[in-house]
Amino acid sequence: MKKPEFFVTPGYGEYMLSRLHYSQAVKIGNRVETSGQGGIDDDLQFPESIADEIAQAFRNVERTLATAGAGWEHVVHVNSYHVGGFPPEINDAMVRLFHHYMPDRAPTWTEVGVAALALPKMRVEIRVTAIVP
Repeated sequence: MKKPEFFVTPGYGEYMLSRLHYSQAVKIGNRVETSGQGGIDDDLQFPESIADEIAQAFRNVERTLATAGAGWEHVVHVNSYHVGGFPPEINDAMVRLFHHYMPDRAPTWTEVGVAALALPKMRVEIRVTAIVP
């Protein structure tokens, strides 16, 4: 088995590493797993709208994958965690962004409603598995 390599997203990921002692991604061989990526910016601020928060989470997944030499084109599975149920705007945003970031395929997806996430204002978290050829 290949030795795991850990990666930290510049910006908010460095803060999370120093404060909570965890990495944003791990690569073992050609497989990349990310930790859950929220819709925060590097100043740990959240957008007001849930659609904008989801879009920021997708951008953060992209940034995190890049640290490990991967991209959305390598994603095969998505887990998304949502606070507050599933009003239509949630799935509308998720599906629109799936089409944007992965236009050539539909990944497997597990969508879970949760009571709370790591930060008080956090409403969405997305983690992915990617296979880099």
